[in-house]
Amino acid sequence: MPTIDFEARLWAQGFTRIMGLDEVGRGCLAGPVVAAGVIFQPDRIPSGIDDSKKLSADRRRDLAVAIREAALFWTVAESDVAEIGRLNILWASMNAMSRCAEAPGADPDYLLVDGNRYSASLIPHTCLVKGDSRSLSIAAASILAKVHRDAEMCRLHEAHPEYGWNRNVGYPTPDHRRALAAHGPTVWHREGFRWNPG
Repeated sequence: MPTIDFEARLWAQGFTRIMGLDEVGRGCLAGPVVAAGVIFQPDRIPSGIDDSKKLSADRRRDLAVAIREAALFWTVAESDVAEIGRLNILWASMNAMSRCAEAPGADPDYLLVDGNRYSASLIPHTCLVKGDSRSLSIAAASILAKVHRDAEMCRLHEAHPEYGWNRNVGYPTPDHRRALAAHGPTVWHREGFRWNPG
């Protein structure tokens, strides 16, 4: 379970706006990559926060409401399919996270970033591999990003139901690959992926 240990050490050092950053959707065939940033106060952290992948969809949605209400600051940012195609998925993900850190009103003084790398930044930061299972701020960001992206893919599903985005949210499931082989890609599919059902 994620803990508040990383944030507590930073609060003790005098940092007051510690932003947890995470993204979702890097491994998808379709849709944006979505990042979120969350800044908590020590005495206002909802209970039950965990890595978004370990939670049911209903639990994620409930926690997203609690996180947004409790957070000192929160934000969500996207990198769309065009940007992913132009830059590649890694740098598009970095851009989405950077947008969160640079969002108006965010003003973080320290970043806790899920993963093993982050773009150049004047803001001090620590990258945490599997950070969404280690830091409560990162786990909270993972929940907001996942809830936002899933809702977006369900919205896009209404126009393209044959791909099953309401179930696979753009990930390369066998059904999604078979639909691509039968119907070809949409404008929401990312360039550079192999479409065959394999």
